[in-house]
Amino acid sequence: MATLLRVSVAKWVVNGHYAWEGSPMSQLIMIIDDEAGVRDLLGDALKLAGFETITAADAMIAQTLLRNTKPDLLIVDINMPLMDGFEFIERIRGNGDNTPALMLSARGDRADVTRGLTIGADDYVTKPFGLEELVLRIKAILRRSQFTVATPTSLSCGPITLENDSHQVTFNGESVDLSPTEFRLLLVLLESKGRVLSKTYLLDEVWGITFESESTVVDTYISYLRKKLHRDGFEGIRTVRGVGFQLQAEKK
Repeated sequence: MATLLRVSVAKWVVNGHYAWEGSPMSQLIMIIDDEAGVRDLLGDALKLAGFETITAADAMIAQTLLRNTKPDLLIVDINMPLMDGFEFIERIRGNGDNTPALMLSARGDRADVTRGLTIGADDYVTKPFGLEELVLRIKAILRRSQFTVATPTSLSCGPITLENDSHQVTFNGESVDLSPTEFRLLLVLLESKGRVLSKTYLLDEVWGITFESESTVVDTYISYLRKKLHRDGFEGIRTVRGVGFQLQAEKK
């Protein structure tokens, strides 16, 4: 509901229009919310920030739009009729759609945050929130999904090779399909190959979660990577009980 949004935006006037500093090249964001006031407010704010937008009044409409539209990011409200935001994210991820998604809700319960991240959302924002903060989070998700940060172009460990420029992962030369979050997690593990990384470190590096959390999202995504990469006798992602996870090559 629109009354839950706290409007606090840093902006200035350019040629008679408001804009944020560092507005991006036009990227398409789909806003999925059953409240018309929220759709309008977010749409206006994102357009001022330099984004293109498309809106859907419920998850069923969004599913139809996604057949012919390829947005760069989804903003998904949780409390919607017909199909809630959780089910929507689960369905599109189950269908192989890995479009980055930010979940939006008045429900700030930690269990809801954990569930949203576990099923494949890239971030979770609770109302009320500042529009400037929302725009910054969107930009952060888009940066992570595009991997524009300086990183070695090729990383490997045993049979696994990650090509950062082409966003490709192979296992003994065979292509492996990873979601953006799975790719990011593998990238972080490869960058610190042989080191034991704590869950707290991985939450910060991969999901941007800096607070103390009981979230199981790291364990969930480690299990996803193991299902795709532990084969042919290779079991390189180790659990170090009570500490974290380690990626290592096969022992000779």
